[in-house]
Amino acid sequence: MVAESSFIKRLQSIATARAARGLLDDVAVLEVGGVKLILTHDALVEGVHFLPDDPPDSVAWKLLAVNLSDLAAKGARPVGALMGYTLRGDDAWDAKFADGLAAALAHFEVPLLGGDTVSGAERHLSMTLIGEATGLVPSRTGAQAGDVVYVSGPVGDAGAGLRVRQGALPANVTLADAYLRPEPHLALGVLLAERVTAMMDVSDGLLIDAKRMALASAVRIELDLDAVPLSSALVDLCGDSPETRIEAVTAGDDYVLLFTANLPLPALPVPLSVYRIGRVTRGGGVALVSGGVEVALPARLGWEHA
Repeated sequence: MVAESSFIKRLQSIATARAARGLLDDVAVLEVGGVKLILTHDALVEGVHFLPDDPPDSVAWKLLAVNLSDLAAKGARPVGALMGYTLRGDDAWDAKFADGLAAALAHFEVPLLGGDTVSGAERHLSMTLIGEATGLVPSRTGAQAGDVVYVSGPVGDAGAGLRVRQGALPANVTLADAYLRPEPHLALGVLLAERVTAMMDVSDGLLIDAKRMALASAVRIELDLDAVPLSSALVDLCGDSPETRIEAVTAGDDYVLLFTANLPLPALPVPLSVYRIGRVTRGGGVALVSGGVEVALPARLGWEHA
């Protein structure tokens, strides 16, 4: 068992409050005076979640966006943010980050409420978002045999964008932006929250996150590799081969919504869209099908902290 899942398992015996949802979800749901507060926290570490030469304003955007994506998966709207920030004595970087954060907060209409600063050798950034939900708050645990599996957009763009930034792929602005400036699906999350059986965002890779949903729901999730949506930018640069598709479903940083449903979905307003990519059956874990035949899972399903 890897260090991350082992550590979380230890914490599950501590986080016994109802709001913690057994640490089987990306958020806590705290009901105060009839109001459902949705709490989430994510961190970005230089060299792990962003490159040292990534633009500071894009790092600020990403810090906010990855947290907003957790709220989107719960059908919540943001009401405030708290930030932790490491100062490294680079005033120019800090100024560009602050300007980028101000722009991102204004774009998504999120007030900054406070936080903390520390000094250190490594740039470590964190954010806690507070959201509010008015209806049902879907979790990872509700998927049922017979459900259909959907995603809310193409996967693989951010992974390819990272390789563009690293110089492993030719320059491509669209893919690089997918990595640098993800777009959380907040409006779609609100529309879907009352209609899904389970929902989460895809942060570490479609395969590994589908596995996490399957384990939380005690079901088997079968994904059709051929049905997974790829963007035209990705296909134009990398082609549409089994290798490209495996890379896309394991790369991570997509921040699309992964959800299951057993009812017909409503017509969605343009430009919102969803893609049917699999089914839920009895059993456990995740499976991958191509050409109607189950195929072996790759050795690496996605990102995990070892």
